[in-house]
Amino acid sequence: MPLLRRRRVGLTLAAALAALAVAAPAPAQTWPDKPVRIIVAFAPGGLIDIFARTLQPRLAEGFGQAVIIENRGGAGGTLAESVLAKSAPDGYAMMVSADSPPANPHLFRNLNYDFFRDLAPVSMLTRVPFALVVHPSVPAATLGEFVAHVRTRQGQFSYASPGTGTGNHLFMELFKGLTGMEMTHVPYKGGGPAMTDLIGGQVQASMISVTLAAPQVRSGKVGAVAVTSERRAALLPQVQTFVEAGYGDFTPHTWCGLFVPAGTPAAIVQRIHAEFAKAVRAPEVQARFQELGADTVMNSPSEFAVFLRAESERLGALIKRRNISSD
Repeated sequence: MPLLRRRRVGLTLAAALAALAVAAPAPAQTWPDKPVRIIVAFAPGGLIDIFARTLQPRLAEGFGQAVIIENRGGAGGTLAESVLAKSAPDGYAMMVSADSPPANPHLFRNLNYDFFRDLAPVSMLTRVPFALVVHPSVPAATLGEFVAHVRTRQGQFSYASPGTGTGNHLFMELFKGLTGMEMTHVPYKGGGPAMTDLIGGQVQASMISVTLAAPQVRSGKVGAVAVTSERRAALLPQVQTFVEAGYGDFTPHTWCGLFVPAGTPAAIVQRIHAEFAKAVRAPEVQARFQELGADTVMNSPSEFAVFLRAESERLGALIKRRNISSD
């Protein structure tokens, strides 16, 4: 073949390939074209599960596909994190978790993934204060009475959490350190099972979200001695804050965050963020969040990433100082 002809054929082939590249739809333009899976890092019935199922109908509408909820509770959310880390970074798998992810690398030494390398933050969705609740057999109506009662019976009481490394666990350990209380930690696979055993008397206390606490407090199944909100919580207006009880800087909150596998295309992450933002701001979702005592956050992926790094350092220092382990 003459040189000139070969050049013409080469140019024609290059032009055809370029045209194909332009004509072929980008992944973000066709995504999603099948059901989307949301991995919930805790058991059914807990706060994070409630949030996911509240958003599910709106997300299905926005994505134009079915949204499947998959509960993977256990080990402080690390089971769900491992599943997400091993999922394809194509936007079809995402995870909602509570505040445990930045603490988990400091607690679990043999994880088969690296949180900051293998998972990508999308947004913090909501923020909710804790309530310190007790079984009715505990004779304490205020935080001061609870602390005094436990300190006269050191080591005899236990408290429940939704899992090792959750804010419920770590901030209860922090408060134990502030007050000199000795209590045994009993981790569960979510807030729902933790509350069930508290009601049943298997444990005596729990630092739990006001969302899960309020109905049980109103029914008399548990008592509440304090809440961690800066001002009294709308769901439990009769309950004093830690600030009112003299612990002025003790105002931790639990939060719900959204993650995808690292390497998920930026355009798909933007679409996911946009659909969640629309879903959380829908009137019926906002009304439900208000019933749950939750504030909407919906920050950017970069803002959430900065928060996670800072929180990891803060919780890592707490875990080291209190000698907390996953055992």
